Amino acid sequence: MKDLLGLMGKAKEMQAKFQAMQDEIATVEAVGQAGGGLVSITLSGKFDIKSLKLDPSLFREDEVEILEDLILAAHNDAKAKVEQIMQEKTKALTAGLPIPPGMKLPF
Repeated sequence: MKDLLGLMGKAKEMQAKFQAMQDEIATVEAVGQAGGGLVSITLSGKFDIKSLKLDPSLFREDEVEILEDLILAAHNDAKAKVEQIMQEKTKALTAGLPIPPGMKLPF
C-alpha cells in the first residue's frame, strides 16, 4: 500500500512537471527559413505563425509558385525545430523513467 501511495504521488508530481513543460513550450519560438533566408517564418511552441518575412526580390508575378513553395518550406523548417525542442524537453523530463520506446509524451 505504501508503494502505491508513493507511485501515485510520483504520478501527480510528473503530471505537474508535464504541465509546466507544456506551459514553457508554449512560450518557445522557432524561426524556419527557406531560399537562403529569403523567406522566414516564426512559429510558437503551439505551432501558431507569429511572423512571416518575405524578401522583396520575391515579388514577381511569374514566380508566385516559387514563393508559395518557399513559404511552405520555411514553415516546415520552423515546425521541425519546435518539435525538436519539445522532444529535448520531454527527454530531459523523463530521464530515468522506464518508458517504452516510441511512446509519445505527454499523453
